[in-house]
Amino acid sequence: MSFLSRSLDRIKPSPTIAVTTKAAELKAAGKDVIGLGAGEPDFDTPDHIKEAAIAAIRAGDTKYTAVDGTPALKKAIVEKFRRENGLTYDVSQITVNAGGKHTVYNAMMATLNPGDEVVIPCPYWVSYPDIVLLAQGVPVFVPTTLEQNFKMSPEALEAAITPKTKWLIFNSPSNPSGAAYSEAEIKALGEVLKRHPHVHIFSDDIYEHLVYDDFKFKTIAAVVPELYERTLTMNGVAKAYAMTGWRIGYAGGDAKLVKAIAKVQSQSTSNPCSISMAATVAALNGPTDFFAERAAVFKGRRDLVVDMLNAADGITCPKPEGAFYVYPSIAGCIGKTTPKGQKILSDSDFVTYILEDFGVAAVQGEAFGTSPHFRVSYATSTEALTKACTRIQEACAALK
Repeated sequence: MSFLSRSLDRIKPSPTIAVTTKAAELKAAGKDVIGLGAGEPDFDTPDHIKEAAIAAIRAGDTKYTAVDGTPALKKAIVEKFRRENGLTYDVSQITVNAGGKHTVYNAMMATLNPGDEVVIPCPYWVSYPDIVLLAQGVPVFVPTTLEQNFKMSPEALEAAITPKTKWLIFNSPSNPSGAAYSEAEIKALGEVLKRHPHVHIFSDDIYEHLVYDDFKFKTIAAVVPELYERTLTMNGVAKAYAMTGWRIGYAGGDAKLVKAIAKVQSQSTSNPCSISMAATVAALNGPTDFFAERAAVFKGRRDLVVDMLNAADGITCPKPEGAFYVYPSIAGCIGKTTPKGQKILSDSDFVTYILEDFGVAAVQGEAFGTSPHFRVSYATSTEALTKACTRIQEACAALK
């Protein structure tokens, strides 16, 4: 009898965390490595948010709270959804979790039975399919291409839906591609979903404030109100507020689903950190002028990275609408040979090559379900990005 659960055989460790860990190990060993693997803003949490956390500690706000969030935070989330997204929720429809990944996990664990299907457009965030598998569901992948700007068509969505489909996971702007769906594109997908009332929508909006070139973010439950009752709209403070380590995610949806999520959470993590929740109240209720300032910096970095990668032999890099990633194709590098005589047969080979020979850590496209690509996070300094992209150019030029 195996000591470990067979459930673990269905999943694998997070590839993005693995790349970040490997880069840190190489740096600790004295190697000159530039890490482009982490989806983490290099900005600091705004001071007013940190001060709210300090005040909460001093006030003794260090005890257990309600399992799925404090009343003050739920009220702040209700107001955020109303103010920013045009969505009306009651506090009974709000769940607060230990990060956005926890929200995904709770929702899948609370709803999936063995054999239930979850439609996931490719490329996808690495954790979606593994969470579905851990909950004994079946990921159903919808491939997209660079020529489609990595966006799922209504026809492809229609073809993926079966009587077993329980969820569509919809992430816009996307990790890893940065692609964001316009209001018209969302409406077209909504027409398909309206024809299939058994399908629920998990809308991952975590990058909503990181959009560029006058792109207007819209969330699916607001664009297609007929889907409101079967949409769980997820967000969090990790990306826009640079609060990755605070671990707060949240969602709004059907009250029965939210209650089921609370039941799962009550027997796993229990309440999110009380201090982090106090800080999140200050974040959601406080000033947001820094959003535009930081988005302008990210836009400049995006443009730099796109231009430099497109200048590399064998790489084609589209310009995404949002998030802080690019997802270039390395089709022109496949089949070439490194100076050490190793063939580049996959995007995994490519990222290994640029890490070991040129000191640039990125994530292979295979991890996101679409090859031959790799993901570059530009959530780091312009200086580091310039140096890293120069190294990638040199790496591509050295291939024969």
